[in-house]
Amino acid sequence: MNDNQESIFGLPQEVKICSSCVYTNQKPNSSIEFRFKKTDLKSGLKFYGSECSACSYNKQKDVEIDWKLRKRNLQEICDKYRSRNGSYDCLVPGSGGKDSFFAANILKFEYNMNPLTVTWAPHEYTSWGWLNFKTWIDGGFPNYLYHPNGAVHRLLSRVALENIFHPFQPFMLGQYSFPLRISKLLGIPLIFYGENSAEYGNNINDNDSPTRKLSDISFRNIDEIFIAGESVSKLCEKFKLKQLDFEDYLPLRFDDYKDTGIEWHYLGYYMPWHPHMNYYYSMNSGFLPSRERNAGSYSRYTSLDDMMDDFNFFCMYIKYGIGRATFDAAQEIRRGDITREEGAALVKKYDGEFPHRFQNKIFDYLSINQIPNYGDNWSEKFDNPGMDMNNFKTLCDRFRSPHLWEKDSNNKWKLKYEFK
Repeated sequence: MNDNQESIFGLPQEVKICSSCVYTNQKPNSSIEFRFKKTDLKSGLKFYGSECSACSYNKQKDVEIDWKLRKRNLQEICDKYRSRNGSYDCLVPGSGGKDSFFAANILKFEYNMNPLTVTWAPHEYTSWGWLNFKTWIDGGFPNYLYHPNGAVHRLLSRVALENIFHPFQPFMLGQYSFPLRISKLLGIPLIFYGENSAEYGNNINDNDSPTRKLSDISFRNIDEIFIAGESVSKLCEKFKLKQLDFEDYLPLRFDDYKDTGIEWHYLGYYMPWHPHMNYYYSMNSGFLPSRERNAGSYSRYTSLDDMMDDFNFFCMYIKYGIGRATFDAAQEIRRGDITREEGAALVKKYDGEFPHRFQNKIFDYLSINQIPNYGDNWSEKFDNPGMDMNNFKTLCDRFRSPHLWEKDSNNKWKLKYEFK
């Protein structure tokens, strides 16, 4: 635990809360995950006066963007790539959540495309996540579902928890790399993702482009790659792994793009992206919300398929003081689904709630001593190879930034700032 009062992640020392939504300046901008080292610092959400960049952009896009023109642009792209013989002409990565329901249906039925859907499997499916996935593909969408090496995936998730308190990171790496690999393998160069993360606070200028930078989705040398905060070479040496064990998590090599012509487009650039409306749209195709609200929030329709999602949001709450309710409420406030007053009340009520509902399953998943022997004895590389509540709390305390957290008179952790 750091004894000084500085931010251990490089975020602003003074907490600032957006006057329009419920974000704070402690929300980190997304990193290029395969380049993130465990010693790297984060850059925080930019503010324009009292308002965060996400709110500023959402107001701009409602009045400054010619959506009719952008719709024509999308039509032109589809016309360019549309198959003339009924073969697949675009990829839609997704899990069968509301956004992938929306994207696949829009492209198939409104733009007459022939999408192939691709899915990087969750750590552990929720029952309702699997049901929605089945409903999605049974509704007329062929799918490639890929499971990486289960032992390696569990190991990397645990190492990511230990190193950067981010057990979801290996999933995120595969989620981005797998569609690119399928695109190259099958010769389908057009990939449609949902919205750009810049809509939620990353560099606001990234919203001006419909595609993702080539430098963000490719690499030239394996020495550039970091997984769970460590270099591939160090992970290979420490756990007696081969580079082949990491191939699923790597983006394409830069030279691979010369012949493929891969284009990564954001549908959210071409149409006003409204997650709540996507939910209503997807319900018409059979999508169902979960039976219960998400741990740490009030929502029942976002990030439903993976049990690890609960812990992903809880870890963010520990590191940055913002949890799942903050992310859900901020998004809905910006699009006019709820008021800021309502959102603030929901954040106060639910943010930081511990995800008890899946804890035993996830603790077992993250316990290295329960992974069958895969070469070297991995459990010897951890002080506590098993994961339980005590071990998890110890890790939480290591990643609490002292500029955000303090203990109260009952020796319980609380945030230093008061949310308003």
